[in-house]
Amino acid sequence: MTRPDLVIFDCDGVLVDTETLANRHLVKMLNASGYGITFEQARKNLCGMPMRAVKEKVEAEGHRLGEDFVDRWYQAIPIIFEGGVETIPHIETVISAVKRADVPYCVASSANVEKMHITLGKTGLIAHFEGVLYSASMVPRGKPFPDLFLHAAREMGVEPAQAVVIEDSVAGTTAGTAAGMRVFSYCGDEHADHEGLAAAGGILFDDMRKLPALLGIA
Repeated sequence: MTRPDLVIFDCDGVLVDTETLANRHLVKMLNASGYGITFEQARKNLCGMPMRAVKEKVEAEGHRLGEDFVDRWYQAIPIIFEGGVETIPHIETVISAVKRADVPYCVASSANVEKMHITLGKTGLIAHFEGVLYSASMVPRGKPFPDLFLHAAREMGVEPAQAVVIEDSVAGTTAGTAAGMRVFSYCGDEHADHEGLAAAGGILFDDMRKLPALLGIA
């Protein structure tokens, strides 16, 4: 595999194991607003999208969530993760390999920067990513559109075709592919949508220890 000039990490589900806690709370909020959805449905259909896009998607189906829905979601973040956050198994092996290879890297997440500071801060990973956190709040359209990944590559001074994306969601994989980047889609989570990730153009892998070799930096 050709060595990339930039590695763009998604945050939730790639660096930190937040998807279960976050989606359980999201389901509670949506159900309380009259929108019936299960945890499994949320993981498959809403995972990886910025919360404003989730709101738009739900309201397009005729369910009003209220103007303050996104604000209420972010206000709940400290409570959702107050018990702590775990890293994705072996992600520090990947970060160490990228650093040893002297390949530039950054984070591009649907979450806002404040949330990333909370989740990455609780795991200690924030020390690796100070100054290179890019959020969907910085671009007109979040995932599954390519805007965020193109913004991150532009800020890092790298052509999109020379960047790779590490994702775990169909929305994120779709966005990375649309940006003209190679996308490595982590499917080590039990709720991973293997078929959806492959259909979106992802190169699937199920163990972070395999990733350095896939990136050509092992």
